[in-house]
Amino acid sequence: MNFGNQTPTIVVLKEGTDASQGRGQIISNINACLTIQDTLKPTLGPLGSDILIVSSNGKTTISNDGATILKLLDVVHPAAKTLVDISRAQDAEVGDGTTSVTVLAGELLKEAKPFLEEGISSHVIIKGYRQAVQSALQKIQDLAVDISGKNINRDLLERCARTAMSSKLINHNAEFFVQMCVDAVLSLDQEDLDEKLIGIKKIPGGAMEDSLFVNGVAFQKTFSYAGFEQQPKRFENPKILSLNIELELKAEKDNAEVRVEHVEDYQSVVDAEWRIIMDKLKQIEDTGANIVLSKLPIGDLATQYFADRDIFCAGRVTAEDMNRVIQAVGGAVQSTTTDIRQEHLGTCAEFEEVQIGSERYNLFQGCPQAKTCTLLLRGGAEQVIAEVERSLHDAIMIVKRALENRLVVAGGGAIEMEISKFLRDYSKTIAGKQQLIINAFAKALEVIPRQLCENAGFDAIEILNKLRLAHSKGEKWFGVDFETETIGDNFAKFVWEPALVKTNALSSATEAANLILSIDETIKNKESDGANAGMAPPPGARGRGVPLH
Repeated sequence: MNFGNQTPTIVVLKEGTDASQGRGQIISNINACLTIQDTLKPTLGPLGSDILIVSSNGKTTISNDGATILKLLDVVHPAAKTLVDISRAQDAEVGDGTTSVTVLAGELLKEAKPFLEEGISSHVIIKGYRQAVQSALQKIQDLAVDISGKNINRDLLERCARTAMSSKLINHNAEFFVQMCVDAVLSLDQEDLDEKLIGIKKIPGGAMEDSLFVNGVAFQKTFSYAGFEQQPKRFENPKILSLNIELELKAEKDNAEVRVEHVEDYQSVVDAEWRIIMDKLKQIEDTGANIVLSKLPIGDLATQYFADRDIFCAGRVTAEDMNRVIQAVGGAVQSTTTDIRQEHLGTCAEFEEVQIGSERYNLFQGCPQAKTCTLLLRGGAEQVIAEVERSLHDAIMIVKRALENRLVVAGGGAIEMEISKFLRDYSKTIAGKQQLIINAFAKALEVIPRQLCENAGFDAIEILNKLRLAHSKGEKWFGVDFETETIGDNFAKFVWEPALVKTNALSSATEAANLILSIDETIKNKESDGANAGMAPPPGARGRGVPLH
């Protein structure tokens, strides 16, 4: 037998490398993504349920925020991680719609699965989805109502915030928290609307409605030395000095070594240290400041010095809180006590240290520069307060986007049903396989109203049929009405969402679905033998869990 013409076997990948490919691989990836979708589906909508997640260290989290749940789920499947990424991106870009984007991406993959099983190329499906999403995004822009012509008053913003809160834990306290959300966003600089300047402090204890909105800055009482209790705890129109200086009696350089031969020399060193800090304190006193804040420690000598002169001081103020104080009261952080001028000092209408729950808080209110605010959240359990914070973050982001973009659409599945109807009609004008794929995209959009109904315990088939009929008659804003348990005009009922939420969710979900459909091979490298070399067991160890004798 002649073996001369046979091609020799060439090993490119390391032995033990797992390589899977072909149509079966795409379907396997789709199934992994559908598992993620099934986990999140029950949390969608106003009557969605919460999920309790227990981490490896025993920490519990209760949430129905899609991005939070996916972040805490330790997803190891490489394709399913794509859904985690789009949910985080939606949270960062818009703030709300994190569950919707994951559910939509999963449904698009679910609709693509039968086509793949029938032998249609994944690239044909990707092309159809791209065509469908472009038409859908254009349709949203055409349908969106521009509210910039109307006076952007509190009422419109409150409606958007209420819609964002409808699916959250704070839904039953929405009236109270909606006011807080809108106040928080309106207190920011309307040019850049930086939501990082909304400080959120969590204080366990009390009821949710014991939460406070502070139009200025509030932070927890910092570590304090003897003499602090003698300082005044309330000022009106105080002068506030912000420092980045350590006011403690010790050597100017840590670990400094001074060699002396006589006791008098040692005394002169001590006197010099004393003189340095006393000069600093005198210079601070001469500025006329009533409140002294510093990012670095203010020691017991300085604390007592200020107490004797009716000056309030707080050391070790965090950088975040200090930045927000500067934004609110004005002035600037000083790195030296020399040459402090009046323009470097800030002011506010009222400063007060108050007891909230088991903690004491410093409140700066009535700030002339107020481009920041603080929300003090209360609740019975830490998990509850954490979920209130996440809910408020979503609502704040929605109000911010509504102010920035001024384009809104109706929620409750109304916009999805209208786009679905539009795409079905559009698909009839196209010949070939693309018609089926665009039709499948339209069907996938119905997952939002269907899931809203299922989570609320309504008859999803009956309500979807009613919605299809209403939209075919031109009722473009008809969606699921949770009060009457049927359908209704959600725009008239002020169930509004910024159009940006929907456009971002649709484009992100389609991109993720197309990315997963384009992967037809997964190569998993085996861990190298030397990977764990740095974690070798100590000499004499016999293995994990085996006692040494």
